[in-house]
Amino acid sequence: MADINHLHQQAISLLQELIRISSFSKEEEETGDVLERFLNKQGVTTHRKMNNIWAWNKHFDAAKPTILLNSHHDTVRPNSGYTRDPFDAAIEDGKLFGLGSNDAGGCLVSLVMVFLHFYEHEDLAYNFCLATTAEEEISGVNGLELIIPELGELAFGIVGEPTQMHLAIAEKGLMVLDCTAHGKAGHAAREEGENAIYKALTDIEWFRNFKFPKESEVFGPVKMSVTIINAGSQHNVVPANCVFTVDVRVTDAYRNEDVLEIIRQHVTSDVKPRSIRLKPSSIPKEHPIVQAGIKLGRTTYGSPTTSDQSLLDIPSLKIGPGDSARSHTADEFVYVDEIREGIDIYIKMLTQVVVG
Repeated sequence: MADINHLHQQAISLLQELIRISSFSKEEEETGDVLERFLNKQGVTTHRKMNNIWAWNKHFDAAKPTILLNSHHDTVRPNSGYTRDPFDAAIEDGKLFGLGSNDAGGCLVSLVMVFLHFYEHEDLAYNFCLATTAEEEISGVNGLELIIPELGELAFGIVGEPTQMHLAIAEKGLMVLDCTAHGKAGHAAREEGENAIYKALTDIEWFRNFKFPKESEVFGPVKMSVTIINAGSQHNVVPANCVFTVDVRVTDAYRNEDVLEIIRQHVTSDVKPRSIRLKPSSIPKEHPIVQAGIKLGRTTYGSPTTSDQSLLDIPSLKIGPGDSARSHTADEFVYVDEIREGIDIYIKMLTQVVVG
């Protein structure tokens, strides 16, 4: 078992090294190399697929359930508001500055240290699988989703995102729907055609007013918003088609597929989802890992933001050092003490679950 102070120091140094390297989504090869080298130097056998690095604890036992520890090492691009070098990784007044420091570098290095803390334990009730992954910021197909089949059966997951170490026990899913109302073209001056805009309006009114029967205890109702509409080419022609887009935030009360089926039963427009990959996720409040966090004074809530949780089909908890409000902001930073606290809380929570 590694000394906790040494883990704190290693976490800060590793994060500084990662920040100094550009790792925009789809361009994470070098940070993947850093993570791979770091873990190998600690004696950890790693596996790699594209820019995703994963490993299991030293005394992995196939007869035991496995906990996934996941966070990402890709970042968004720096916005125009930066007043300092996004890749500087300077520490000033207890703040570690740099692109990706808060989202989700602090979470990533904390989970790496937690993995190392438990790595050599022999009598754990669970195995650990650490997955440091790519393309989270763009919900890409070559990130966590790519390696899930390689990770084996997983009992539950901890997804590292900045939550101030509180417990995000549910996360909304997302579907973007492209809808097309079909009419028949005709001259606007005569009683010709079927106006696709009017047909679309009927469906849009349904999207505006429909209430799904089931509501989430955490989030309440599923939310649907019509956000784009386009029809017609000239003033005197009744349009044959009207295309509109619907943003659907799916709660843990439904699967994406179920919501899509209900929508299709109620509207006459053709409805095509751009993707149903980004699923709602949740973990029961009674789950041992959630209860372990509650015992440490952490609060539970539902997260409105999407993360790699949406790609998991297992119970998962989103928790990590840092503040979601700082994500993607200019002069991004994470407090050094947040990382230290994050490592400590992760370890205390998991110890309650995995140590008999």
